[in-house]
Amino acid sequence: MDHIPILKVDSFLLVTIQVELHDDLAMSLQDDLTQKLLKTNSHGVLIDISALEIVDSYIGRMLSQISSIVSIMDATMVLVGMRPAVAITLVELGMTMAGVRTALNVDKGLALLRRSLDEGGRTGAAP
Repeated sequence: MDHIPILKVDSFLLVTIQVELHDDLAMSLQDDLTQKLLKTNSHGVLIDISALEIVDSYIGRMLSQISSIVSIMDATMVLVGMRPAVAITLVELGMTMAGVRTALNVDKGLALLRRSLDEGGRTGAAP
């Protein structure tokens, strides 16, 4: 697989990673997501990593970078479906993933994005 599908759902982009991320695929995801966010003017991004069994330090940094890019593009990102073993590994690696919002599953992640949009956070609302 040379890219990961990015779906538009309401005013959000939904990314479900169903394969193990290797470095090139993670970089491709970052580029594709940035372009799709620009084209669709979406207000939020939800990334589901529930199928990932392993997240190494590089993939953790890429997810953190994607969150920063999404924020700079005036949207909100929520990471969902992190397995306990993945969370433990990230902590053991010293990864804090500052600025990355998390939720247990897609439903809770979408609710978090909708709340963020309603509250006017960083989703294009006037100050």
